[in-house]
Amino acid sequence: MGGFLKFLFTFVIIAGLGMAVLGFFYVGRELPKDGPLAAEKIVYIPAGSGVRQIGSTLAENGVIGDEWMFRIGSWAMKVGGPLKAGEYKFAAHISIAGAIKLLQSGKTYQRQLTIPEGLTAFEIVELVNAAEALEGTLDIARLPAEGTLLPETYNYTHGEKRTAIIDRMAAAMKKTLAEYWPKRDANSPIKNETEWVTMASVVERETALTTERPRVAGVFLNRLKIGMPLQSDPTTIYAVTEGKGKLGRSLTTADLRIDSPYNTYVATGLPPGPIANPGRESLIAVLQPEAHEYLYFVADGTGGHAFGRSLDEHNANVAKWRALQRQK
Repeated sequence: MGGFLKFLFTFVIIAGLGMAVLGFFYVGRELPKDGPLAAEKIVYIPAGSGVRQIGSTLAENGVIGDEWMFRIGSWAMKVGGPLKAGEYKFAAHISIAGAIKLLQSGKTYQRQLTIPEGLTAFEIVELVNAAEALEGTLDIARLPAEGTLLPETYNYTHGEKRTAIIDRMAAAMKKTLAEYWPKRDANSPIKNETEWVTMASVVERETALTTERPRVAGVFLNRLKIGMPLQSDPTTIYAVTEGKGKLGRSLTTADLRIDSPYNTYVATGLPPGPIANPGRESLIAVLQPEAHEYLYFVADGTGGHAFGRSLDEHNANVAKWRALQRQK
């Protein structure tokens, strides 16, 4: 009897080892296999999710087809570190092993929010509030100061706070101003950073052409030097709208007479503050403007402007512009 038990015990051990070896090879074969995901997909893994919950989330989203194998794989590959929460982009047909490695890496999906140059603080807050996967809501009644946010593309992750995005925009503007202010033209009539950003915001709203901004900046700086009103439509639009969205119509004669320090058809000098949030190119253009004698400009029908040194030249350019409008 003792010999039989010894044999049985040995048999069980050998069988168990054999099963373990077979299981090891089976898992090793299954983990790298292509998964069922037909196209790349973004999936959010909430904080605090365990392996079982993560497996269920991936299965529900079609990333994996075998939750049990995912759990075994997570244990077998634990040397790579724990699975991290966050939003991930899973490639088409990603394997279970690939999904585990991605979750261990913590390389979450980076969303992007592009803030175009020349938007007001009101318009930027609206964009941030509308952005997906951010937390919190910005108070539209407590806007950041105009001209304090740098327009560019910002990366963010799922669950980041909207206030944090605004803080990053403000920090980026401060850094940009600190970098370029020392490079200003010594003969510029611009005396401080507030005047600089204000003028840059006017230039930003006057032309969308990067190559034209130094010339447009030169026009307004020439006017400032001789005490000539800027007569900039965007400043008057800001006076009418108070920076809260688009005007949605052409300026009227009554608009051009509105009593506001932002109406540069009535008030001389710069507006009391920025009328928008300018980008780097407009900021640089004001500090390093094109040197010329132009005092006027008007649209030329090609997306740019025709410039004039005298009122006669300007009137001739205006006549050409009106003729183009009539032809259209």
